[in-house]
Amino acid sequence: MSKDKVPKPKELEKELNEYLSKKYGDRVRLSVPFLFPEQSGLKTAGKMKKKGKPDRKINFRMKPRELEEYLNGYVIKQESAKEILATKICTHFNRISSRDKSPSIGNIKNNIMMIGPTGVGKTFLIKLIAQKIGVPFVKGDATKFSETGYVGGDVEDLVRDLVREADGDIEMAQYGIIYIDEIDKIAGSKNAFGLDVSRTGVQRALLKPMEETEVDLKVPHDIVSQMEAVEHYRKTGKREKRIVNTKNILFIMSGAFNEIEEIVEERLCRQEIGFGGKIHTKAEKETLLPLIKSEDLAKFGFETEFIGRLPVIATFERLSVDDLFAILKNPNGSVVHSKKKDFKAYGIDISFEDDALRKIAEMAAEEKTGARGLISAVEKVLLKFEKELPSTDIRKLVVTKQMAIDPAKELDTLIKADNLSQMYDRHSELIELEQERLKERMLQSKQSMDEGCKFLLSNGYIDNIVKISIDKCYDYRMVLEDSALLVDEAVRFEKKFSSYHGIEIRFDKSALNAIIEKVLMDDADVGMLFKDLFENYQHGFKLIQERNGKSSFILNKNAIDDPKAFLNCLIRESYK
Repeated sequence: MSKDKVPKPKELEKELNEYLSKKYGDRVRLSVPFLFPEQSGLKTAGKMKKKGKPDRKINFRMKPRELEEYLNGYVIKQESAKEILATKICTHFNRISSRDKSPSIGNIKNNIMMIGPTGVGKTFLIKLIAQKIGVPFVKGDATKFSETGYVGGDVEDLVRDLVREADGDIEMAQYGIIYIDEIDKIAGSKNAFGLDVSRTGVQRALLKPMEETEVDLKVPHDIVSQMEAVEHYRKTGKREKRIVNTKNILFIMSGAFNEIEEIVEERLCRQEIGFGGKIHTKAEKETLLPLIKSEDLAKFGFETEFIGRLPVIATFERLSVDDLFAILKNPNGSVVHSKKKDFKAYGIDISFEDDALRKIAEMAAEEKTGARGLISAVEKVLLKFEKELPSTDIRKLVVTKQMAIDPAKELDTLIKADNLSQMYDRHSELIELEQERLKERMLQSKQSMDEGCKFLLSNGYIDNIVKISIDKCYDYRMVLEDSALLVDEAVRFEKKFSSYHGIEIRFDKSALNAIIEKVLMDDADVGMLFKDLFENYQHGFKLIQERNGKSSFILNKNAIDDPKAFLNCLIRESYK
């Protein structure tokens, strides 16, 4: 070996074994442990992430239509809002990641104002977008902040929170999203003592961060940051100033803006554009929201400088009973999934009849709190069942319309029943129906997925992914993405094993499905799975190779389910 050449692990193993063989014969042999690829320690769906911090340089290439299609899988209705948000947010991040770094004068950010009633999905949409893009996200309540100098929080604290969300990575934090809710509560208003300075003061405090300013991470009221600064000075003798530039931070505001419709109506009537007679009902007034202009927001109580920094306005519609029913039926809906998980904690599987979900949607609509009403409506129906059934032998429950109408009576009937076979059979039918619906939905949304997910849907993995999604109450998109990452992990393992040992291995479809199922269904650690699987395989394959020269092996489901039995079978076959 050349002095300058560093031997590969395989070469090193060979040389050491030659030396040991000369000195001790075949009695002693060295086996260098196989270097297993880095694993993620995946435990639950949606958490299969590569190690390390996010890429410091934004490499965003998502198109507006792709993001909109993704949002359609989660958010019911709000077509206009989804279109506006998907387009302007994609544009914002594509501009950041573009290679055109020429300086621009008067850079205008796509900061967004969202207007609509409570419980229609405003916060949920922004969280989804931030998660999909992979940028840090923080949410604040406008009523809890005040202009610097007044009692209350500092709006710049939200910028500092972004750094915490980015695990201290300032550069990544500078690409984050700050979402401020209840923004309508800081609209200026006249009172007995004149203008409400606390409200307009918060607006003024937001002006610079919304455009571009530098925020110091070290603040007098933050004891931790002060102690860190002192420790840094003690060690280095230098004062370190850590700042965050808000140039690329996207600001999104939202609020219900009650009674702003009257301002819009008054403007339209005054302009005499054939608007017609007075509007009387609440539903009629809500049709005016898409017509909101900057002058309406100014009259509502916002300063023109503040409005000018929010060039994009997205309005949301109130949810009807049909919309609430669609939310409950959505396979990615958190309300039904959450309740299923509650019962699974006691070993009880539940399913819902469609007419039961419709009744629950009607109950939620009466509360007039949008999708938030669904949670309380489900609790009213199932609370008594959740309390009593864990103390019985009942392990499957079908929620019917009659249960939604009179839970107490139906619970009493269920507990006194001598034979539950009919309900159990119906439960199985509903699960099969749910699987078919989910499979159909996944195939319909296939075009909005990345190539790895498309491959799984087209090559015999869909049944397994559907089963895992329903049995574990996971978001099917998360299961798809995790499964695609596991397949990539397995392919990398194949290449490393072949490169290191000179023996080619390949997982067939049944083996890959078994790996996906063990990790996502049985909560196995993917790193330990591969380690346990091939702890003795390298020696077994070597033995087979020495006997018959075979250097290529296809691994099927049996290799994953019972590695030792599968290997022993291969060895026995080699002796025949």
